[in-house]
Amino acid sequence: MNEQQEKTALVVEGGAMRGIFAAGVLDQFMEADFNPFETVLGVSAGAINAAAYLAKQKGRNFKVFTDYSLRPEYISWKKFLNGGHLMDLDWSWDITTRDLPISTDILFAENPDFEIGVTMNSDGRSQFIKPDADSLSHVMKASCTVPLFYRKFLKIENEIVSDGGVSAPIPIQRAIEKGATKIMVIRSRPDSFRMKKGLEARLGKFLFRKYPGLVSALQKRPEIYNSAIELIQNPPKNLQIFDVCPPESFQTKRFTQDYDLLVKDYELGRETGRIAIEKWNCK
Repeated sequence: MNEQQEKTALVVEGGAMRGIFAAGVLDQFMEADFNPFETVLGVSAGAINAAAYLAKQKGRNFKVFTDYSLRPEYISWKKFLNGGHLMDLDWSWDITTRDLPISTDILFAENPDFEIGVTMNSDGRSQFIKPDADSLSHVMKASCTVPLFYRKFLKIENEIVSDGGVSAPIPIQRAIEKGATKIMVIRSRPDSFRMKKGLEARLGKFLFRKYPGLVSALQKRPEIYNSAIELIQNPPKNLQIFDVCPPESFQTKRFTQDYDLLVKDYELGRETGRIAIEKWNCK
């Protein structure tokens, strides 16, 4: 492929606490001053990881995952069973915005082609938004509002939205729509994983009946996710895809609260990031 004709993109999957892997990968990229991407796309926790990467804040999200996200104010099954949030994004956003703000001056200095995905509750479609310094925090938070586990919905341009990972869990199709022909995808689950309908999909018809689009998106999510994996593993000839996913030894789950395990899986991300840079530069 002629390098002059290539358009490059980085796609970062979400996954709540599983985002520790992408945090490691992207910290390694920052350490190596590696950013060959013309377009960057993120959903849910992947949007936060992508934003810190573009803002050149190495270590920022490692601290978020291994400190703030382990505090009892953030993930609480007791609160959840009593009708509150399982993942208290309001508390998390307030404290990390205060203590660890994203460096928007650096992030937006060169007007990057950076988009964050959200799900439109009205019709279930995926919407990608290019934030600016003023809207970044709100759009990132909106992309992280996991249905069921965060009990509120946010609005963007007067439209109710939810977790971007519902309608576009691995937004590789958006990268292709934008003309990318050389794409790196940072995933948050091992290669063997295939998605099945989870608790949100099973309960969604009842809990979110006011939002038929969201219900539909939750039902379709496994099919969309698994088709993205199929595309990654079997790309067409005109497309190069670099699949950066955790090894089978990766143990972090959506709500993992084990510090030592998170550090271990962050280091797996760092090592995988080193390998990813070598592969990218060789092709």
